[in-house]
Amino acid sequence: MSITRDDALALLHEYTESESLRRHAYAVEAAMRAYARRMEGNEEEWGMAGLLHDFDYERFPTEEGHPFEGNRILEERGYPESLRRAIMSHADHTGVLRESAMEKALYAVDELCGFLMAVSYVRPDRSIASVKVKSVKKKMKDKGFARAVSREDLLKGADELGVSFEEHVAFVIDALTEVHEDLGV
Repeated sequence: MSITRDDALALLHEYTESESLRRHAYAVEAAMRAYARRMEGNEEEWGMAGLLHDFDYERFPTEEGHPFEGNRILEERGYPESLRRAIMSHADHTGVLRESAMEKALYAVDELCGFLMAVSYVRPDRSIASVKVKSVKKKMKDKGFARAVSREDLLKGADELGVSFEEHVAFVIDALTEVHEDLGV
């Protein structure tokens, strides 16, 4: 793949002004890179899928727009079909079924990264490293906490990936801890 992370990062910054959405992209990238190492995937491609999965969301926030417009832009810029398919499959409304390990991983880490970041924000030290699986499970029961995050999707992601929810949460916490400075947590 001749497209580099720098290219993907420039594209993210071109389309995404929100610092919180950029941090979400960095978190998903870190989790995807960690899963690529674990599952013997192409770390660069998996990382870029994570980095770019929502790059079009600010400009095209509707179900008709996101991620369809992003897919069109990525195709025009020469991004590979496997990366574009993973991004399309992360949104159930596209109808693109998740088949590859990369596609399943992207779906599994997307919402979880957002939820873990929210949990870290309410910790006294605001640190992702101090988030425990037990705390995440407790926050999942609080329907008022991060209410936009579907608890069903969090569980479904781990299930599709073929790992226990607890193992998945711990793994993603570790991945985010590695890049905590970029995430601000």
